[in-house]
Amino acid sequence: MLPFLNKIWRPWLVCLLAGYSALAVLISQLPDDNFHVYFLDIGQGDSIMIKTPENHQILLDGGPKNYVLQQLDGVMPFFDKKIDLVVLTHPHADHVDGLVEVLKRYEVGAILMTGVDYPSPNYDEFLKVASQKNIQTFIAHNNLDFRFGEVFLDILYPGKQMLGKTIKNLNNSSIVTKVSYKGKRILLTGDMELEEENLLIETGLNLKADVLKVGHHGSRTSTSKGFLNLVKPEIAVIQSGMGNSFGHPHKETLYKLKEAKVKRIYRNDLDGMVEIEL
Repeated sequence: MLPFLNKIWRPWLVCLLAGYSALAVLISQLPDDNFHVYFLDIGQGDSIMIKTPENHQILLDGGPKNYVLQQLDGVMPFFDKKIDLVVLTHPHADHVDGLVEVLKRYEVGAILMTGVDYPSPNYDEFLKVASQKNIQTFIAHNNLDFRFGEVFLDILYPGKQMLGKTIKNLNNSSIVTKVSYKGKRILLTGDMELEEENLLIETGLNLKADVLKVGHHGSRTSTSKGFLNLVKPEIAVIQSGMGNSFGHPHKETLYKLKEAKVKRIYRNDLDGMVEIEL
């Protein structure tokens, strides 16, 4: 090609390639009739996006700061600003902080939370924005369930409402949800620790799940052998941030997962965003 033609075509070629890349990303974000669960890479915290085959979108927790906003941009088309349900498992900063901006920037259909009493500026702001926008709010208990087409959200914990209550260990107020789709089950545990695990075990509920979101970022205070024996997961996902100051996930928990013959263990600190597709 002549030099002057090369100069003319090069910018056009760059634009075409950039346009193709943008189109490819957009197409990858569009509904595809599959069930997706994204364990978002938001650092040391929890944030999980569920997309149903009918394109319902459920966000559980928002992680620290506003890292969740960039992650949502990666799994939702830029023109889609609707989230059907936001779940706040418990109001610690590494779960609630990112949800404040989510409520402000997205059209949220409903909120599920415990409503526990907890002094926190960002939790207060979360409640304030939810009230200002008049978002329908559900208070969690184990007789409250949600169905989005073929996707079923079964609330396993708490057993009764905690609205307005002060909980000594807030982690053990975490909403626990079993998500079911076509015979596959995913157990989402928030920051549940051993005390809450034992309460769940005592209920006699069916805890069996194919995928376990490991409680409390893989801390040694969660994921007992007795609990794992009932869940029997094939896949475990740990939401922990790279180089976090807590040393999560703890080696004791990783050992218990391997001892329980969990086939695959994914970690946000090592694997980035983790996607489960069915």
